[in-house]
Amino acid sequence: MNFPPRIELIETTARLREFCAQLADAPWIAVDTEFLREKTYYPKFCLAQIATQSQVACIDPLAIDDLDPLADVLFHPGTIKIFHAARQDLEVFYHIWKKLPAPIFDTQIAAPLIGLPEQVSYATLVGELLGVSLGKNHTRTDWSARPLSAAQLRYAADDAIYLAAAYQALRGRLEALGRLDWLDDEFNALLDPTLYENSPEQAWQRIGQAQQLQGRALTALQTLAAWREDTAREQDIPRGWVLKDEVMLDLVKLMPNNLDELRRIRGLDERALKRYGATLCRLLQQNPEPAQQALEVKAPPPRRTPEQEAVLDLMSAVVRHRAGQHTLNPAALATRKDLEQLLETPEQSRLRKGWRRALAGEELEAILRGECQVTVADGRLQVRHHA
Repeated sequence: MNFPPRIELIETTARLREFCAQLADAPWIAVDTEFLREKTYYPKFCLAQIATQSQVACIDPLAIDDLDPLADVLFHPGTIKIFHAARQDLEVFYHIWKKLPAPIFDTQIAAPLIGLPEQVSYATLVGELLGVSLGKNHTRTDWSARPLSAAQLRYAADDAIYLAAAYQALRGRLEALGRLDWLDDEFNALLDPTLYENSPEQAWQRIGQAQQLQGRALTALQTLAAWREDTAREQDIPRGWVLKDEVMLDLVKLMPNNLDELRRIRGLDERALKRYGATLCRLLQQNPEPAQQALEVKAPPPRRTPEQEAVLDLMSAVVRHRAGQHTLNPAALATRKDLEQLLETPEQSRLRKGWRRALAGEELEAILRGECQVTVADGRLQVRHHA
C-alpha cells in the first residue's frame, strides 16, 4: 500500500486555498471529520482529514477564518467524496453551509454488497479489505484542544489514508461484480436535507414511550418537545441539558399547575426550576386542541399469526439463499422489515425496486402468489417455477 509522503496540518486560509487548488481535478477524495457535541446542540467542527492516493492533510477549522476553499472541494460535482458512515460527517457540513456534498460514496453502505457485515465498523472494514489493524488510542480525544500532538494527527490522518485505500479495494470488487450502480439510490438518500433538519414540530417522535401517550398528554409532550428543541438550538446546548426525556414524560403525565407541584417532579433541580419553571407551567396549562397531523401516531401492528411468521421465515430463507449465491450480506438484499413490507404493504417495499427486485423481489412475490414452490434437494434450497 502506498502512503502519502507526509501528514500536513493546515492552519491558514492561504495554505488551505493552495491545498484545495491541488484537488480541483481529483476524481475522488477520502474525507473524515473530528467533532464534538457533548456540550453543544450543533456538532462542533474540530478537524477535517482529506486524502488522495498521493497526499493527505489535516485541516484545522478552529484556526482558519475562511473555509470557502474547503467548500469548493466538498461541493465540486466532479469529485466523489468518500466517507465511512457518512451521516454525521454530512451533518457537520450541512450545519456550516446548509447544503450537502455530492456525489458521495459511503463505504459502510457499500460493504455488504461484497458480503461484509451490515453496519460494519471502520476498523473491521480496514481489517477485512486491507489486513490492517487500526489502533484506538485516541478514540476519546478532545479534538477541540490545541495544540494537537503528532500522535493525534497520525491517528486522525490514518482515518482518511486507509479510507482512500479501502475505497479503491471496495470499488474494484464492486466493479468486478457489476454492482457499483446498485448503490446510487442509497447514496442519494443520504443527500436528503430533511435528514439534517431537526424540526421542532417532529421532535416528540424521538422520545421513547411517546407512542404510548394519547390525548392531552401527547399534545403536551409535543408542545414541550418543540419548546425544548427551540431552546436547545438557541442556546446551542444538548437537549438533555434543557430537559431530559424522562422528565418531560413525567411532566405530561402529572401535569403540575405551579412551581410547588413542579418541585415534586424527579429530575427537575432548582436551577432548571428557576430558569424554566414559569415557562413549563404556562406550556402545560395551554391545553391546545390537538393538531391533527401531530396526533397521527401509528398504531402498533396486529400480532402476526403463526402462519404469517412461517411465511416470513420462508421468505427469509429464500433471501439468504439468493444472497449466498451472489456473495451478498443477506441484510443488504432484504431485512426482516423489508419482507414484512412486501407481505403487508408491498407498495412500500424496496424489494419492488432496482437490483433487489431482480435478485429476489420478483421471485418472492411469485412465491406469495403460489407461482413458485420452495423445495430441498441434496440439502440445498431450490425455488422452482410452476410450468
